[in-house]
Amino acid sequence: MKKMTRRNLLRGAAVLSGAMGGLYAGAARANGAVEMPPEADPHSRTFMQWPVSVDVYGEDDLARVQKAIALVANTIADHEEVVMLCAPKHQKTARARLGSGVSLWDIPTNDLWCRDSGPTFVRTADGGLAVSLIQFNGWGGKQVHNHDARIAARVAERLGLPLIDSGLVGEQGGLEHDGAGLVMAHASCWVNRNRNTGSEEKIGRKILAAVGGRKMIWAPGIKGADITDYHIDALARFVGPGHVLIQMPAQINHDDPWSVSAFETLDILKAATTLDGKPLAITVVPEPVEIRSRKADFVAAYVNYYVCNGAVIASQFGDKSADGTAREMLQELYPGRTIVMLNTDAIGESGGGIHCSTQQQPRI
Repeated sequence: MKKMTRRNLLRGAAVLSGAMGGLYAGAARANGAVEMPPEADPHSRTFMQWPVSVDVYGEDDLARVQKAIALVANTIADHEEVVMLCAPKHQKTARARLGSGVSLWDIPTNDLWCRDSGPTFVRTADGGLAVSLIQFNGWGGKQVHNHDARIAARVAERLGLPLIDSGLVGEQGGLEHDGAGLVMAHASCWVNRNRNTGSEEKIGRKILAAVGGRKMIWAPGIKGADITDYHIDALARFVGPGHVLIQMPAQINHDDPWSVSAFETLDILKAATTLDGKPLAITVVPEPVEIRSRKADFVAAYVNYYVCNGAVIASQFGDKSADGTAREMLQELYPGRTIVMLNTDAIGESGGGIHCSTQQQPRI
């Protein structure tokens, strides 16, 4: 979840209104049901975005964030192909940090959050692959996105894939799909006039159609406290059908809206059921306490990990006890995969994590 205090929201105002520019007038429409395969299914490759915005980060922080993104990309490349999206004028800088397992595609970017602005790949009824277009608008017009708003369509075009207009504005990081029909989300980042108009029910139907879900689990979330309006992938993830991993503090702090919201989401998940009426399986990972970073808005989310071919790439935060517990839990949840934990503090200080910076292309 990208904190607004880590973003200069005013500098982007001049370009926000024209970000889409009619690019999607020819987008394909769905001819039958689609389904977003689970992240743990085999991948063809991972997509990432090279961050270039000095306005967002400043020179020094941008260099730190680029170093962290390169670390994530090079680590994933030990397990599968990685494509870094990057305008040609920035590729010399990117190439110097990236290993040979990372390819560069000439697709311009603003920022690094490929989970939000990258393509949502779905399997079509005939077994092919398509991109379900969830239109990125800078988290409700809060940040420059003249390039990032076009990334999903440009990747689809380069791959020769149909682009299916979901009718949604938002970000894939704001939803979780278990691959068996369940979708969970915080309403704060979807049922929000800065992205979509209409009721929770109406927007929920569009989300289900976009990713092939059959049942929505809504929790309220928080509007306006961070740039994303509280993405679910900073708090809870599906690790399998009907099975949620959620990161929780030891006890509720009624003076902290994040703590209150987390416990509210947990209570809703405890009361939720699968399509066949069974309770969800819920695994709780403790949050870290003794972390390295001293930034007030640092995102220390173990659950913001990425599952690639043969491995799980996660963050560690310097709390030896909590880091060790998280590693053990991820190993238990993803048996047979290598658990790799990285120092990604520069990404956490920018308001997100490894999952936020990656986007998988399923193998079909």
